[in-house]
Amino acid sequence: MLTASAFLSTKSALASDSHTSNPSPIRLGIASYTFRNFDGTHLIGFMKELNTPYLNLKDVHLPMTPADQIAAKAAQYRDAGLKLTAAGTITFAIDEDDDIRKKFEYCKAAGISLIVGAPTHQVLPRLEKFIKEYNIRVGIHNHGPEDKNFPSPLDVLAAVGKMDSRIGCCIDVGHTMRTGTDVVAAIRKAGPRLFDIHMKDLAEGTKKDSQVAVGDGIMPVRNIFQALIDMHYPGYVDLEYEIFPDNPMPGVIKSFAYMRGVLSGMGYKA
Repeated sequence: MLTASAFLSTKSALASDSHTSNPSPIRLGIASYTFRNFDGTHLIGFMKELNTPYLNLKDVHLPMTPADQIAAKAAQYRDAGLKLTAAGTITFAIDEDDDIRKKFEYCKAAGISLIVGAPTHQVLPRLEKFIKEYNIRVGIHNHGPEDKNFPSPLDVLAAVGKMDSRIGCCIDVGHTMRTGTDVVAAIRKAGPRLFDIHMKDLAEGTKKDSQVAVGDGIMPVRNIFQALIDMHYPGYVDLEYEIFPDNPMPGVIKSFAYMRGVLSGMGYKA
């Protein structure tokens, strides 16, 4: 964890405003997998320190328990001032109604209207049926070269292009870069099928284990933001910081300060 002095030295970077009064069109949030080794109470505290309400909840922080318990837990996050923007990543590996329905019921109970999903190709037709029934969108999360189904967002787009408009992409920029895909071009190509962004940075574009704090690597963050602004992207940019799970806050704070600095340099109050 950050020491008190270390936190105070970075807090001003998180809270500082740009000289401009233009509100940022980029909404920075957190994928709660970042804090997978911490409970919900700590997660709420981290979100408040980061001064963002936008939260993509992983099931470690919102377990798939009976519906009343799911609703009660989701209410705790909302009562703390957080906005639950998505649930996931949720795996859809079983092409059966019962398995898929329980996951849509989970999101319905939580009052969450976007699933960040990891389906197989085989399950897509059945998944589309539930998307229509529940009116809950699914953004397919690409997982890079190791992913046999959707390594790149381009693979997602090729598979869902003729399907319901409520199935699209959650583009993980790090995994996208590792496939050799141009991240900015993929974002622009996704267009209205882009539902969420998982942000991270890499020191070496093809190496999964080279993840660093955002701003310390080669991710074209400003160009990503510009593409999202140009296309009037209505979703969120959720930091998914996967390294140092027992002590993520130094890197998370640094990442947020950098992203807010980029937005400030673009003329926005972050």
